[in-house]
Amino acid sequence: MKKLYLKYRELFDYLIVGVMTTVISLIVYYACTWTFADPNNPFLLQVANVLSWIVGVTFAYVMSRRYVFRSKNENVIKEVIQFFVARLATLLMDMGIMFLLVTVLKQNANIAKLVSQVVVIVMNYILSKLFVFKKQD
Repeated sequence: MKKLYLKYRELFDYLIVGVMTTVISLIVYYACTWTFADPNNPFLLQVANVLSWIVGVTFAYVMSRRYVFRSKNENVIKEVIQFFVARLATLLMDMGIMFLLVTVLKQNANIAKLVSQVVVIVMNYILSKLFVFKKQD
């Protein structure tokens, strides 16, 4: 097992951080929809989505930099901006998926959020690996 983990450490660590990020993001999202953000109101649905995104992205950056990609990049400001821009792209994707599934197709908002998160996790890894935490030559 250890040999397998070491071979795919980055991917395993990303999955662990991704699950933790998703749980934190979902807690914030559900807390919003259970308190003030009616998911049947398209504006409030997106407010809950954006708030959960802000908390999730902040957590994800810290954990990804330190534990997943083990970045040594001294230009932290540039790295943070790249990370947030990449995550902004997946936020827009998340918002589009939620709009389509909940507002247009009238699907359950909680199930739609879970579906959206699977797509977002995969895209976040690809963007982080290729554009944010790419290894320096």
